[in-house]
Amino acid sequence: MSSTPHDPFYSSPFGPFYRRHTPYMVQPEYRIYEMNKRLQSRTEDSDNLWWDAFATEFFEDDATLTLSFCLEDGPKRYTIGRTLIPRYFSTVFEGGVTDLYYILKHSKESYHNSSITVDCDQCAMVTQHGKPMFTKVCTEGRLILEFTFDDLMRIKTWHFTIRQYRELVPRSILAMHAQDPQVLDQLSKNITRMGLTNFTLNYLRLCVILEPMQELMSRHKTYNLSPRDCLKTCLFQKWQRMVAPPAEPTRQPTTKRRKRKNSTSSTSNSSAGNNANSTGSKKKTAAANLSLPTQVPGLGAIPNCSLNPGRDGDLCHSTAVTPSGQFKEKH
Repeated sequence: MSSTPHDPFYSSPFGPFYRRHTPYMVQPEYRIYEMNKRLQSRTEDSDNLWWDAFATEFFEDDATLTLSFCLEDGPKRYTIGRTLIPRYFSTVFEGGVTDLYYILKHSKESYHNSSITVDCDQCAMVTQHGKPMFTKVCTEGRLILEFTFDDLMRIKTWHFTIRQYRELVPRSILAMHAQDPQVLDQLSKNITRMGLTNFTLNYLRLCVILEPMQELMSRHKTYNLSPRDCLKTCLFQKWQRMVAPPAEPTRQPTTKRRKRKNSTSSTSNSSAGNNANSTGSKKKTAAANLSLPTQVPGLGAIPNCSLNPGRDGDLCHSTAVTPSGQFKEKH
């Protein structure tokens, strides 16, 4: 009896790999493999549109990328949003890197209702540097990824904690410059800091200022407003959210069963109820009279209206609304 492809013991003549592949929807690591291939297809002519398409293919619209490491002056932690992720990857190659890929070993996967989490404690980011000298840098750490559980399977959160790094110089280059002490001294110096180039580190520091200003830039792009008008509008909306009273949860009316009472007790209760209602109505009237325009007639001040753009300090001290509805800055 000859075996058929439907037989569970059927052996394919093309070997054990001639089978239908499982969709990468259940293989999150395959998405990292695809991302490595896409990074290898990058050319010197790759512009911002190419990097935007790269981020759109592998990252969600609300994705965040976090890097944690320790420098000479202490631990650092940088988190950037989706709009700044393409520029982050491009700065890696602008710092002299010619090749970039990630290696995941012994990763653990956990499935949730709408996401898949990949926790890899032995992740290596490998970068090949062509300048200032030919060096291979292996940056090791822990990588935690959260994918959306859908057909696209894009990254929602990326958190890479760097523990250590190694810079590897080929032995042939050392032998070539064995008689030149100046070149050997230059080869002995590190070209990265915790596996990151100076271009990438400077960009991460700049993102500390750029990230809080994303709301201003998106408003400027959407409504074509001037930077000053965008700032005024954002501050006014922030002030409105601060002074707006919190929404009270709606309470369902409770039905009570009536009980018979004596005429004297009902008369006394009705008089007490009238007094309580009059007192409550007075309190409501007093609270209604304490509105914002009566507290500050003709002017509504906005205290503490800085957006905290970064290390350069506040953008302004306060902004006020005049009776005509215009903004007035106070320094």
